[in-house]
Amino acid sequence: MSADEESVFDVYRDRVDRPLYRLFTEYGLDEWPWLVVGMVGNVVARVSSLLPAVVLGAAIDSALDGDEAYELPLVPASLLPTNAPDIEQFWFSVGLIVASFLVTAVLTWVYGVSANNFAHRVMHAVRTDSYTKMQDLDMWFFDDKQTGEVMSVLNNDATNLERFLDDALQNSVRIGVMLLGIGVVLFLENAQLAFVTLVAVPVMVAFTYWFMKTVEPRYVAQREAVADLNTRLENAVGGMELVKTTGTETYETERVEDTSYDYFRKTLAMLRLNYVYRPGMELLAGVSFGVTFVVGGLWLITGAAPGPLSGELTAGAFVTFILLSQRFVTPLAEVSNIVSQYENAKASCERVFGLQDIPRRVTDEPDAVELDDVDGRVEYDGVSFRYAESTDAAAGVEGDAETVIRDVNFEVEPGNTLALVGPTGAGKSTLLKLLLRLYDVSDGAVRVDGHDVRDVTARSLRRSIGYVSQDTYLFDGSVAENVRYGRFDASDEAVHDAARAAEAHEFITNLPDGYDTQIGERGVKLSGGQRQRLSIARTVLQDPEILVLDEATSSVDTETEMLIQRSLDTLAADRTTFIIAHRLSTVRDADGIIVLEDGEVVERGTHDDLLAEDGLYAKLWGVQAGEIESLPEEFVERARARQAETVVSGNDD
Repeated sequence: MSADEESVFDVYRDRVDRPLYRLFTEYGLDEWPWLVVGMVGNVVARVSSLLPAVVLGAAIDSALDGDEAYELPLVPASLLPTNAPDIEQFWFSVGLIVASFLVTAVLTWVYGVSANNFAHRVMHAVRTDSYTKMQDLDMWFFDDKQTGEVMSVLNNDATNLERFLDDALQNSVRIGVMLLGIGVVLFLENAQLAFVTLVAVPVMVAFTYWFMKTVEPRYVAQREAVADLNTRLENAVGGMELVKTTGTETYETERVEDTSYDYFRKTLAMLRLNYVYRPGMELLAGVSFGVTFVVGGLWLITGAAPGPLSGELTAGAFVTFILLSQRFVTPLAEVSNIVSQYENAKASCERVFGLQDIPRRVTDEPDAVELDDVDGRVEYDGVSFRYAESTDAAAGVEGDAETVIRDVNFEVEPGNTLALVGPTGAGKSTLLKLLLRLYDVSDGAVRVDGHDVRDVTARSLRRSIGYVSQDTYLFDGSVAENVRYGRFDASDEAVHDAARAAEAHEFITNLPDGYDTQIGERGVKLSGGQRQRLSIARTVLQDPEILVLDEATSSVDTETEMLIQRSLDTLAADRTTFIIAHRLSTVRDADGIIVLEDGEVVERGTHDDLLAEDGLYAKLWGVQAGEIESLPEEFVERARARQAETVVSGNDD
């Protein structure tokens, strides 16, 4: 995929509508009790935290320094010591202040626990659902998808959503309650001075709107830069052996540095707006506090309302205004953090749902049946296949991709072995991936025991097929866990028997902890031949009716190949077997051989028949026999042309 070509992520991310609304409706509603308890606790705690300033103002005007009746906004006089002695009013005020602090503390704990449960439960569901969705996607998605970008969605983006739901959401409620509560109290205390205090709010709202519109694309760019950096680091670490053996440490350091600097630039571009917004909000809030202090102070000192204002202002009311306007500053200054988390979460949410919205093309039909009691008869009937371009595939159309398999026909009887040979890029691996239904045919049909593979469930189809490739993958875990993978209920005895059949038992028992030895990520603590034999043992334990061997011995030495070939012969006995091989000596005893070139069957027969035909197979056999000088020039030119062709997918056929 070229640098300026849209990926499938880009296509579906751009189509996501109201991402945060989807987050709440698809995930938040399932955890609504935690959300409601957290919200209620948050609201009551914030309202309770405003009470001490109001009580202090009332105490100053009545019990401490005035003759006013003891009054609290919105509280009936019958519940208050309105005309009680000053000492009773004082201790009543102390009791209210202590009670408000206790209520605030308890409910802050309640909302903290509830908010964290809500946020982390949603994050867990988002991450596992995204992984499940990614795992169900078709192979065309993984043909050109960068692992770092996917990991960024599953890890970084899910974490961003948790931070938003935990911090930003609850802080938004807290700030909203604080601002509304402070505004109501101030208007009840003195509506005219309240207008003075809140005069900067419309400017703050406009400033916030500008900030949100401006910062949004910068957050999107930052998330993409994170994905690029993850991919670059993963490639650099994964290819460390190549880096060291070619002496290219400086080159790789420069590439990581360039990608990291791009992330740095995009992060700084986003932060620059924060550097403008947060101080700006603090300045506006500070102006509001300053104006309140000046106007209220002059009002008290002169005893007359300044300017157009009228009426009286008590000392207690002024203290309440000063305390609450100070409380007013901090929440407004925190709006920048909330906006940052909101924009970050929105960008992450678009990527999460962009991944989840990517459609599957290989799906089970509603009336698909289970494939049981498989005999192993396989038929390819007029099969053609073409790879759709990734964005076309995402949109559900075929596009103009080149056809890579053309009108292939053959039948394999149960228990027989068919070998597929041909030059690199001929379509061998792709042809057998159609049997596994990793892709669906474009034309024709693939049948197992007379069932079109599209009419049976993909899971039951793949259970009946064992696949051993040259790219052996082992998980980080023990030897036994990797052999048992796919047959998790297999006994230790069955695991040991499978290892013996794969010529692996002897080397396993020589490992430090035998079958319990930890082999590291991708089995890095084992040699290539040992990893391959564990892969074969895993397939032996699966006991499939059909076997696919895709260059299973291509990357090992001759001695190891002999051991692996012995285990493969044992595994293939009495099973329908397909062998893809470039080493033709490994397929000479096959019941049948098909020769592919440019996605078409150009020859078929047994080893002796094909040698007698003196066609492409015979020429390939001659190459491996060292008879290069005797090859016709036409064959050499065709080989050059094939090697110069552009590969349309990541498959090495």
